[in-house]
Amino acid sequence: MSYVDEVLERVKAKNASEPEFLQAVEEVLDSLRPVIDANEEVYRKEAILERITEPDRQIKFRVPWVDDKGQVQVNTGYRVQFNNAIGPYKGGLRLHPSVNIGIIKFLGFEQIFKNSLTSLPIGGGKGGSDFDPKGKSDREVMAFCQSFITELYKYIGADQDVPAGDIGTGAREIGYMYGQYKRITGLYEGVLTGKGLTYGGSLARTEATGYGLLYLTEELFKSHGQSLEGKTVCVSGAGNVAIYAIQKAQQLGAKPVTCSDSTGWIYDPEGIDVELLKEVKEVKRARLTEYAAKRPSAEYHEKKNGEHGVWNIKCDIALPCATQNELDIEDAKALVANGVIAVCEGANMPTTLDATKYFQANGVWFVGGKAANAGGVATSALEMSQNSERLSWTFEEVDSKLQQIMVNIFHNIDDAAKRYGHEGDYVMGANIAGFEKVATAMIAQGVC
Repeated sequence: MSYVDEVLERVKAKNASEPEFLQAVEEVLDSLRPVIDANEEVYRKEAILERITEPDRQIKFRVPWVDDKGQVQVNTGYRVQFNNAIGPYKGGLRLHPSVNIGIIKFLGFEQIFKNSLTSLPIGGGKGGSDFDPKGKSDREVMAFCQSFITELYKYIGADQDVPAGDIGTGAREIGYMYGQYKRITGLYEGVLTGKGLTYGGSLARTEATGYGLLYLTEELFKSHGQSLEGKTVCVSGAGNVAIYAIQKAQQLGAKPVTCSDSTGWIYDPEGIDVELLKEVKEVKRARLTEYAAKRPSAEYHEKKNGEHGVWNIKCDIALPCATQNELDIEDAKALVANGVIAVCEGANMPTTLDATKYFQANGVWFVGGKAANAGGVATSALEMSQNSERLSWTFEEVDSKLQQIMVNIFHNIDDAAKRYGHEGDYVMGANIAGFEKVATAMIAQGVC
């Protein structure tokens, strides 16, 4: 049995109740076979695969807080510090009812390779809670965030572990967490990223993941002698990633025609009105029905069980920007039948493994989230740099650095795939390029 298969067997036996984590590990290790086989003796002796698939530590804790009715509520908090071979743990805090240890482990594992691809000195980690900020008052959100950080602060720090935002954790939540961290520790440091601009945040951070996704997509098309000009784009989601992916796509000459939220989706054949979408989602925090009510050209479709929504619309480019496993094999078949050219992931693992393989088998250019959505964490690392230097860069400076990082990521994953005889397999290229840097650092630092 090969080294990869041995480790996969152990991981599956040990983590049988964590399907998302197992999916991530299987996808990564399968695509690493060429590099593992070429270096099996060294990697096996150093137990690199066993060490990289086992978190440095998993922290689970109770989060009690008081709601507006005076009732005590209890949630569960998590932080998985996966690997810090190349820098402090770095990864977001997800606040959503679906959060469990398996999802946090999958996200933290993916983060190792994504962070490595940025070329910045940051390791992989992830955290969060099953708390749902939707429908909560500001005071309730503050009560939760303060309780959450009262426990988590023991394990984080500017040179140890630097959490950031994620689903459910925006500027409001980061602000409350940072205030509590500062209150407890007395330290004013870059321990959380995604902060407000008045207290150490970075310009372009809000736009970073969506903008970065399009910078990489643009470079992908350039490498094939094409441009984004005139291309029709289907986008899922209506959060930060989706909104700013839509905005940048329009700036680069493409026409995004869809977006979605948890209750329904929009098809707007004239192109999504970004300013209206921002007003509905960022200002009013409302549903997409309000977008449709104000936009005569838009069709609103309520989500129904078994319905595949935005992926049934004919497009050249698909950008899944919502959540994990949102694009399945039936969606993939519909997109391919409609002539899709490229699929680039704006969310973390939004495409199921069988859908990914279907795209690749049918000649679709497919770039996974490790590479395509790395713009967010890259700009978080740029925020860390600004905090360390006590400086604040202009939007243009940050945006320029972000664009160069994403262009470099594409060429690194493209080169890695070519080196191992799999030209055009950008999933394999991303995993190999991210893995090689981390594995080299792990070997250099000894058994730790």
